Amino acid sequence: MVGAAGPAKTIPERRCIATGKVLPTDGLLRFVVGPEGNLVADLGRELPGRGIWVSGRRELLEQAMKKRLFMRAAKAAVLVAEDLPDRVEMAMRQRCLALLGLARRAGQLTLGYEKVRTALASDRTAIVIAAHDGSLKGRKKLLSGTAVGIGDGADLERLVIDLFTIDELSLALGRENVVHAALRAGGLADRFVCECHRLADFRR
Repeated sequence: MVGAAGPAKTIPERRCIATGKVLPTDGLLRFVVGPEGNLVADLGRELPGRGIWVSGRRELLEQAMKKRLFMRAAKAAVLVAEDLPDRVEMAMRQRCLALLGLARRAGQLTLGYEKVRTALASDRTAIVIAAHDGSLKGRKKLLSGTAVGIGDGADLERLVIDLFTIDELSLALGRENVVHAALRAGGLADRFVCECHRLADFRR
């Protein structure tokens, strides 16, 4: 006997102060006003206080800052750092790379060109991480084609993420000259891909 399906999960919605549209929170950035009146990005959506929401794109965050919409939403004076968009992007990047580091420690990540190539040959669902500033020729050889991915990478069948530089990957993974990696699907990979989508959307 097949049990009845449970109720569909409802994604909360909030109004973007830049566009005025009510949207699912998955595509929004949450901010709160700190104790000293400074605006704080709450990427994990866990800080106390009334949330102020902006669509997850840099240009809309900049628009909200320019039009002083955070103060209007908070109905109070708010200290907004001039480099807030850069800080948000950096925090997003750090969240992605921290998850990648966790995946390595959990044994989900394969490093080294030949090892990655072997992993990809045996696992068609594995996700490719390719350094943005790595050799495109080397990437093409590794993939033996092109793929739809997050960033500039593309393979018609495999997800490729190329949002990070060699230096960023190397620092996050504690290895020198990390250009390619293979991430086994599932578990931490799902969270990593979700965060990468948020970062890619913000940069557009």
